[in-house]
Amino acid sequence: ELDRTAAAEASALLDTGRTGTVALSEDGSHCPGGLTLLVETSVPPPRMIVFGAVDFAAALVRAGKFLGHHVTVCDARPVFATPARFPEADEVVVDWPHRYLRRTRTDARTVLCVLTHEARFDVPLLTEALRMPAAFVGAMGSRRTHDDRTRRLREAGLGDRELERLRSPIGLDLGARTPEETALSIAAEIVAARRGGTGLPLTGGAEPIHREPGPERRVVSRL
Repeated sequence: ELDRTAAAEASALLDTGRTGTVALSEDGSHCPGGLTLLVETSVPPPRMIVFGAVDFAAALVRAGKFLGHHVTVCDARPVFATPARFPEADEVVVDWPHRYLRRTRTDARTVLCVLTHEARFDVPLLTEALRMPAAFVGAMGSRRTHDDRTRRLREAGLGDRELERLRSPIGLDLGARTPEETALSIAAEIVAARRGGTGLPLTGGAEPIHREPGPERRVVSRL
């Protein structure tokens, strides 16, 4: 039990490219007082790319940084995409979203959040994004916007398997209204997707709170 818990906790830190300590009891529970593990990684933090320098983007940038992401904001409109509007972002890029996505570095941990909800930006961008091995691809918009976007993406040549990867409307149902609440709902969905969570309340549930990683994610070995 201790080995399983240690592997899961270490994997969580490694996923985010973080070096840190994990305190566990000798029976494997998440309580300090037993032993402390040092997890060291040279892996860079995962990227979050926020497309659309809209009002909600600043709150999402803060949420992404809190989760440990290297956060980039990209928008084709230089009047909106400025470091002054997004001081907490690691990068602010002025470029057409689909063009930037083609040339920038991404991997299987990358999170792509599309907040523009304008077809001229969304369709070419999502056509690229849904064909990449990104960890998460989500797009903001109403259900009507989503239906229209899906139709346009089909016309652009995407099939069912690719469209199934799109999380739209983005975020979990928290009843969010403010930009901060919306960012929280998006961040919660990103975590749930990464960790295999259901997004349901823990109250009254019978499933384990902490899920074990799959065999391919058990990266810790005993020395």
